[in-house]
Parts: sequence; structure tokens; C-alpha cells
Amino acid sequence: MRKLLSALLLLATGAEATAQQSGENLVQYVKPIIGTQRMGHVYPGATYPFGMVQLSPDTDTLSYEKDGKYNGDMYKYCAGYQYDDKTIVGFSHTHFSGTGHSDLGDFLIMPTVGSLKLNPGVASDPSTGFRSSFSHDNETAEAGYYKVKLDKYNVTAELTATNRVGFHQYTFPKTDSAHIILDLMYGIYNYEDKNVWTFVRVENDTLVTGYRQTSGWGRTRLVYFAMSFSKPITTYGTANLSKKQVYRGFWGKFDQAHNFPEIAGRQIRMYFNFKTEDAEKIRIKFALSPVSTEGALLNLRTEAPGWNFEDVKQQAQNAWQKELSRIVIQSESKEEKENFYTSMYHAFINPTTFMDVDGSYRGLDQNIHKANGFTNYTTFSLWDTYRALHPLFNMIQPKRNADMIQSMMAHYDQSVQHMLPVWAHYANENWCMSGYHSASVIADAIVKGNAPFDANKALDACLATSTHRSFDGLGYYMDMGFIPAEKNGTSVSTTLEYAYDDWAIAQAAKKLGRMDVYNTYIKRSQNYKNVFDPSINFMRPRLSDGSFKKEFDVLSTHNQGFIEGNSWNFSFFVPQDPASLVELMGGKKKFVQRLDSLFNMELPDKYFAETEDITRDGIIGNYVHGNEPSHHVAYLYNWTDQPWKTQEKVRMILPKMYASRPDGLGGNDDCGQMSAWYIFTTLGFYPVAPASDQYALGSPAVNAATLKLENGKTFEVEAVNQSEKNVYVQKVLLNGKPLQRNYITHDEIMQGGKITYYMSAKHK
Repeated sequence: MRKLLSALLLLATGAEATAQQSGENLVQYVKPIIGTQRMGHVYPGATYPFGMVQLSPDTDTLSYEKDGKYNGDMYKYCAGYQYDDKTIVGFSHTHFSGTGHSDLGDFLIMPTVGSLKLNPGVASDPSTGFRSSFSHDNETAEAGYYKVKLDKYNVTAELTATNRVGFHQYTFPKTDSAHIILDLMYGIYNYEDKNVWTFVRVENDTLVTGYRQTSGWGRTRLVYFAMSFSKPITTYGTANLSKKQVYRGFWGKFDQAHNFPEIAGRQIRMYFNFKTEDAEKIRIKFALSPVSTEGALLNLRTEAPGWNFEDVKQQAQNAWQKELSRIVIQSESKEEKENFYTSMYHAFINPTTFMDVDGSYRGLDQNIHKANGFTNYTTFSLWDTYRALHPLFNMIQPKRNADMIQSMMAHYDQSVQHMLPVWAHYANENWCMSGYHSASVIADAIVKGNAPFDANKALDACLATSTHRSFDGLGYYMDMGFIPAEKNGTSVSTTLEYAYDDWAIAQAAKKLGRMDVYNTYIKRSQNYKNVFDPSINFMRPRLSDGSFKKEFDVLSTHNQGFIEGNSWNFSFFVPQDPASLVELMGGKKKFVQRLDSLFNMELPDKYFAETEDITRDGIIGNYVHGNEPSHHVAYLYNWTDQPWKTQEKVRMILPKMYASRPDGLGGNDDCGQMSAWYIFTTLGFYPVAPASDQYALGSPAVNAATLKLENGKTFEVEAVNQSEKNVYVQKVLLNGKPLQRNYITHDEIMQGGKITYYMSAKHK
């Protein structure tokens, strides 16, 4: 009976009990503002771990299109929020975190007072529209909570969230003209025809439902909502700014602009009027669903049945405390804790939940499916996240990572191309970036023993994806062992990425005893050698006749056969076989010189001027940390006679690329990849080649850390004499015994225990 009562008590208190047990309040160290300026592209608003809702302020309404072409200024608004902006246009419910391309920004809400305006106006003159000026002095951003004063209206806005519900609280002055604007036109990476259709029903004086369909990065994207007010609406209305159609039906017999409960169109904004007393709070619960308004209502009533804003905020922060407590670090530096737990926060935003509370979700085939036995996820930025984010999940979130793989398998089952996701969100495949890195994520889980799914079926899906001849030069790669330069603009980097993914498939096949597959794919994994030009010691585009392209610049990122990088960067992209790469480049001595040159040389701006994902703030020498293909490079010294240079370089990179300030990220976080690199590197090891069971050792940047593993065990990291100067490792003990190698295995971590680094200011 006592055990039963204890279990019921734990169930009732939920995340709160977990938060209390973990000791230190780790939420205090999360700084969502980090990375919101320049290349950071993250949003500072309220979200739940891996939540469907990402409720955040948006600071402008730029169009993706300008004079019929791409508007380069739009790139700053991938996450909707720019720290340098002086105005806020509203608070929308969906955002990407740290991406270099964008979409979303669904259902923008803006509280206003006074004369009703139904256009956002311009930033240079906020009086022209409903946008408001604001000050960072009156802005608070925490994990699961955001607060700002809208100076124009003297309204305080507060936001929090559950997984599927955004919870707003607006404190108004005394007025007879309080308005809540619902903007269904606004979007991120927006343009005139992006909205396909919007539909709204005012169900009663406190409940509004509807949906929006857009055609953007996700070309067939449907999002449903249910919006509930804490106070009855007095009056409401609509501005339908859609282009006039030749055929408009017989709706003209109604006054659709005022108090009309059923609105449809491509470009509409609605407003809801209230009277308020001084300091009166109007609360809004805004639930999302990928399925239906009925599903949105179910989500709302299940996750946020009451109106206590503080309770929902506390639940969100308890959930974050639970996730952050998976790794507890010891550091004398407050900034180190802020960087670490902000990185944990960023790493646990994506992928995002994509199903209603009953398991229903919209599939890639646009039909409604049920997730049986797993949580369905979306937002798979796999070109980025296969490198460190998913390996991080495999280590400290294995159950969740397995659910993500089952979500990928559902995508595969629904795919008319019979392919695993490449870059997928909201029941859409975007085909963005290169490689078939779902294979890496799946193989990493299989090799590390985290495959509570049909592993052989998952391997078969990898095989089908890796032999889809019409995909991105894959037929040429299969026939010739490389992709010809005249056939594909990213021929070299894509060849290199396919070769790595093939190696990952081979490792999974070996683990499953399918040696025929292993033999085929381990051979394919050697294709990287086919684009290596020994005459210049660089990866180089080849033509169909086998000759290397004559006009070639190893420093340029433009039209040289590489995606978001140059030959200097990508010539090191053989994570599956560093030892052979060392020999290919002339042996250990020359390889060290090559790595040294990468970090020490100067890359003039002209070489990356036409590549917006690479900027000066993410570059050290010619090492581009702000872009993912370089993330393993500092660890390659471990395959030479000078592993101490790995220790030196990673400790140099950490403070240069990560800082506790708005421009603190030296590049796009890319759905958590930059943050996952930080977490691993700070702990002292890194997964150079996911689908290997090895983590390359580096130099821990904290005094100690405890990893609380899902299997109930703990793994401890201790760095004796660690400091800013003591970055070199003199010896390593694993469970008290000397570790005479430059790596630790996944099983050694999962078995629990302790790794101890002894640090010094001098290298061995």
C-alpha cells in the first residue's frame, strides 16, 4: 500500500517532484536571448521541451520577395525575432530555432489599446500600425516564460506554454478600447501568395476556432487552432484583405466585417474588443493541432483546463528543470553555467511533437494517422542534427530518440518516393540540403543498442533511400562512385556525405549480422577517395570523363562543388575513416600542418560573400565553426601524434563561438546542433562519426559533471585542476584505471562510472 501511495503521489506531483529532487534551480541559467542577434536565429519566447507550440515575439513583417527577387534582409528573420529591432508586431505560435531557412510564424496575436489599426505599420514609425515599441530593459526571457512591456499601449505581455497550448496573459490599463488582434496573414519567410486559405469560426463569446493552410518551405501545410478567452468578447470584426476573386458566391448578403461568426479567405485579420479596468488581465489559451479544430480543443482542454497563468508557467519550468537535470555540471563560472544550460535548452527544443494528445497526426500522405506506442515528431533538420544532437539524445534521451526514429519510419511508410526524411516538418518533405542522414541517425541507434523498433525494417528503409537513383545525383554516385560536376552543383560535398552515410549503413548491417549489406556499403563508403585530387591534396570536382575540373578555387564557397563550404573545409569530411584520410594527405606530420593551417590562415570575406550561412563571426582562420561540416575537425588531431592540439583547439573554440550575450552564438544553432557540440565538448568527448560506438576525447571545460542516464545509472566526469589555462590533459582514468587511448565507448558511458581527466597548462 505504501508503494502504491508513493506512486500516486509521484504521478500527481509530476515534473515538480523531479525538479525538487534535482537540487539546484537550473532554469535560472537558461538565457533564451543568447543567439537572437546576427546569425543566432533563435527565438526568445515561451516553449515546452520538444513542444508543438513555440510562442514568441516577432519584430518585423518583411516580405521574402522584393522587386520580384529574394529579399536578402529576410534572412535575419528566420526565427521571427531580431534583438536590434525596436518594435514588436505580435506574438506567433510556431518558430524554428536557429535555422538558415524558414517558415511558420502561425497565428500572430497582438494586444492594442485606443484607435483600432489592422495593419502592422512600419518600424520607422510605429504609429502607422498596430506594432509597438519596446525596450530590452522591460523584457524578460526564461525557459518556458517570456515577458515584455508594449510601450505604445502600456500593456504588459506575458507568455508561457504547455506542449500544445500557448498561454497568453495581457495586463491592460483602464480603457473602453482594448483590442486583441488575430493576424492570419503574418508568416515568417512570407510573400503575397503563401497563404492558401484561412478559416475562422467564432463559436461563442469566448471561443474561436479555425485553420490556416500555407504553401512555403512546407508546400502543403495545415495548422488548426482553438483560441479561448478568459473574458467574454464585447464585439469583434474582420478585415479581409484577400484579392478580389471573379467568383465570390452569395456571401455578400451578410455584413462579414462586423460580428460575423464565419470568416474565410486568403488574407484576413480579426479583432476582438473588450473593456478593461486598470491592471486587468485578459488571458488567452491558444491550442494547435495538425489534424482538426476538434483536436485543438482536445489539446486545450487536456493540457490547460484552468486559467491560472502562474500554474502553467510553473509546470513549464518544472518540465525544463527535469530535462536540464539530465546533466548537472560543477563550474565556478556563472557564464559557463549559462552557456551550458542555454545549450541544453536549445538542444531540447527540436525535433517537435507533432500529434494531438490522443496520438492523431497528419502524415506525409496528408491523411490522418495514429501514433501507436510512440510520440510522433517533426522538424528534422538532419543535415545538421545527425552530427551531435541525435548522438546526444542516444546518450541521455534514448527513448525519445527511438520515438524520433519511429517518426522517421512513419514518414518512410507514407512517402510516395519510399524515402526516409531529408529535411521534414509539418507533414512535408522539403528536400533541403544533401545526403540521406536519417540513415546515420538510425544506424547510430542500432549500433549503440538503442533500437526498440524493427531494426531490420529500419535498415531496409535506409537501403531503399540510399538507392533512390533520381535523388540528388545518387544514380551517378552508384554507377561511377562519384557525382560528376556538370551534373550537380554540390557534386563533391554530396559525394562525401553519401560515402559517410554508406559507412553508417554498413555499421548497422554488421550489428544486425547482414554481412552482404555490410560488404556492399563498406565498399561504397570508400567513394570519398574518388573526389580526392592527390596532385593538390584537396577534394575536387570531377567531370563525367573522370578528369578533375580545371577552373577550381579551394577557398571559394561559390560554384566549386560544395554546399555551404569550400574545399578546405570539406577535404576533412571523412569522419568515418580519419586514419586513411591522414595517409591520403601525406601522413601524420603533413596532416597536422594542414590542420594547423586551417585554424591559422586568414579567409578573406570575398570567399564567402555569396554564402549567407557563413559569416565572419563564425570563422576562426579558415575553420568555419558556424557551419556544421567543420564540427568534427578539431578532433582529428587525435589520429595524429599530437592529440594535445585537439585539447588546445576545442578549448580555444568554446569561448570564441559561445558567449552569454545576444550575439553569443558564432553561427546558426540549426535546431540544436551547435549547442550539442558545445555540450559534448564541454564534457570532454565528441562523436566524430555517429554510428561508431566511440567518442573522441578532448578537454573538459567544467570541473565536474554528472550524467543521469535513463537506465538508472550515472556517469561522472571530473577534471582535476581544470581552468582557462589548464586545457591540456596529462592522463585519463576510467573508473580509477588508466585509459590508454584517445576515445571512450558508448557502453562504457552507459554502464555508469567515472572518467577523470588530470589537467595542466603544458601539453604532454
